[in-house]
Amino acid sequence: MKVVVVGGQSRDVGKTSVVAGIVAALPHLLWTAVKITQHGHGICSSSGEPCACSITVPDCPYAIDEEHDAAGRSDTSRFLRAGAKRVLWVRTPMGGLAAAMPALHTALAGASHVILESNSVIEFLQPDVYLTVLDPAVEDFKASARRFIDRADACLLLGDPAGAQVPAGKPVYRVEPGVYLTPDVVKFVERAIA
Repeated sequence: MKVVVVGGQSRDVGKTSVVAGIVAALPHLLWTAVKITQHGHGICSSSGEPCACSITVPDCPYAIDEEHDAAGRSDTSRFLRAGAKRVLWVRTPMGGLAAAMPALHTALAGASHVILESNSVIEFLQPDVYLTVLDPAVEDFKASARRFIDRADACLLLGDPAGAQVPAGKPVYRVEPGVYLTPDVVKFVERAIA
């Protein structure tokens, strides 16, 4: 199995667009796309609603659902529209991804090419390529993004590079909002998973 991970410094920097773009640009790889969401405290992994589970021993430590609605408005629907053959949505409490990893590995058995949207998953697997999306105009920088940025194989940089926190020696690809993927990025990914 070949694995691509797309992370980013914060919410709304284009991670979903990068995943969808890679899936669309390389459709012959028959992607299984995975969206990983870690909810705040008090949110049920199964329902996404306020949790009635026990705080100390939650009854729903994670949920993994398969997306089937390509017409929907969710990020996972976008992955289907882009051409992914299979799409999964993994939800856990913040910091609880470890509990979901055995089930996720089982769910991915037999997949030839997997692309995951997450920073935190880097703690549990070594992908063939890890891209991180950076936007110096956004002040927020997730702890998970900061923690794993040195493991990124390349950085996709939005906007003005001044003030960008790019690790030394990493390839940097300049991208623009709305065009989060360039032919050079696609070639980089394709070479990494060849």
